[in-house]
Amino acid sequence: MTVTADLIEAYLKCPTKCFLLSRGEVGAGNAYADWARTKSTSFRREGVRRLIAGVAADKCVTSMSATESLRVAQWQFAIDFEARSHNLQCACHALKCIPSLGRDRAAQFMPIRYVSRNKPTRDDKLLVAFDGVVLSEMLDRTIDNGRIIYSDHYAALQVKTSVLTDDVRRLIEKVGALLANSAS
Repeated sequence: MTVTADLIEAYLKCPTKCFLLSRGEVGAGNAYADWARTKSTSFRREGVRRLIAGVAADKCVTSMSATESLRVAQWQFAIDFEARSHNLQCACHALKCIPSLGRDRAAQFMPIRYVSRNKPTRDDKLLVAFDGVVLSEMLDRTIDNGRIIYSDHYAALQVKTSVLTDDVRRLIEKVGALLANSAS
C-alpha cells in the first residue's frame, strides 16, 4: 500500500484515524472538522495567489506540466505538485525551483506547505519534511529545505528538512507496519 501525506498526517493525530482512512472510512457530520478543512483550503488558495502574484505566467505550472520537465525545470513554482516514489506519495501545496548556480550543478527544489494556524507545529514540520523525502527519492537528490507559510500574515518559516529525515523515515515505517497489519 502507498503511504501518502494524508495517511502520515492522520497517523500523527491518531493511529486509529490513519487505519480508518486507509480503509476508506471517513467520519461525517463533524461541523468543526468541515470548518477547519474549509479554512485550510481557503488559506492555501489565497497563499498560492500571493505566491505567484509577482511571477510571470510561464514561470508557474501545474503538476501535470511540471512532471514532464522536472529534471530540467524552466519554471519557478509548481502548484499542487504530486510526487511519487516507490510506495510514497505526496501532494506539495507548492514547489519552488531554485535555479542552479553553475553548469555542473542541478537545480534545487523546495516544497512549500500552507498552515492556517498562527504557529506551525512539529507535525507541520514533519509533513513538509515528508514532502522532501518523497521528492528526494523521486529525483535521487537531497532536498535540504522546505518552507511553511502560516498565520493570518502569511509568515514564512524555513524548515531544515534534512534534519527531520530520520524521524520521517521512522514515521513511514510505523504507518507502513500499521497498513501491512491491517491488510492481513
